[in-house]
Amino acid sequence: MSPVLRPALLALAAAGIFLLPGLVGVHGAFVVIAIMATAAYGLDIVVSDLGEVSLAHTVFFAAGAYATGLLATRLGAGSWLTLGAALAAGMLIALVLGLLTLQLREFVFSLVTYAATVVAAAVAHNWDLLGGSDGVSGIPTLDLSIGPLRLAAANDAMLWPYAFVLLLITLYAVRQFRRSRLGAMAMMVHLNPRLATMSGIDVRRVRLGVFVLSAVFSSAAGWLYAYQRAYIGPDLFETYFLVLMLTAVVLVGRRRLLAPLIGTALVVGQERFLSFGGEINAIILGGALVTALAILPGGFDAVLRRLLARPNPAARAPETRPVPQP
Repeated sequence: MSPVLRPALLALAAAGIFLLPGLVGVHGAFVVIAIMATAAYGLDIVVSDLGEVSLAHTVFFAAGAYATGLLATRLGAGSWLTLGAALAAGMLIALVLGLLTLQLREFVFSLVTYAATVVAAAVAHNWDLLGGSDGVSGIPTLDLSIGPLRLAAANDAMLWPYAFVLLLITLYAVRQFRRSRLGAMAMMVHLNPRLATMSGIDVRRVRLGVFVLSAVFSSAAGWLYAYQRAYIGPDLFETYFLVLMLTAVVLVGRRRLLAPLIGTALVVGQERFLSFGGEINAIILGGALVTALAILPGGFDAVLRRLLARPNPAARAPETRPVPQP
């Protein structure tokens, strides 16, 4: 494809997606898709690039939301300040958790990160400073105004451009990460940690760097989710958010830039437009995750590639005639 045509097509596609919610009148669903896809990209770079399954990314998501809600309601902090606090909270927790867990691998790593999520949920439920089981309500609307430039969002329709920009920034950052030296080292650590060590790569530092970077995306999503919802509470630690992120990461395929976005859109779209009730939706979500892990380990992308690579049965091999013997 022409180097000029490709950016033009991407810009056209982005413009179409940006205008779509206004045409169909479903800004709320698109805002949630953008937010949850951003959170899923944080988990995606850990699963796809480090080869580890983190079950603690709901903690980073909740950390961003709690930092936003507490500062906005109790100190009257503006949206720019809460954004910085949300990112700092997520990165700090990831740094501490990473230092404690990243020497572990595979099942043990997943188990310890899940234990961290359970502990964080218990703290949120019982610590009055965080609002306890009642959470924190009355979060003001998003306001990123700079001087005379008014950048506020009082409803989902007004919030959609900010969610869309956050998603675009996330896509660009993930793409650049995978092209960076850190991304290349992460893949080497994932595929052959022994060779990475022999090549002079500090495996633990690379794993820690990617883990902390992943928290940036998930905590940024929590920041915007707090403004969209105007409430934060311990329900942010519920299994639903974790399963949604995991499903978004594995449903379509790994290390595909748009895969978490498409996976999130499929899950949220089903819940918003083809809902069968809370319990049935939960069964569908869990079933999608089980299907992706047990039946379609490579996701829909791998299935599509196998179908495209399958030889056409109608194409018959050319007939060969026996060579006459002298």
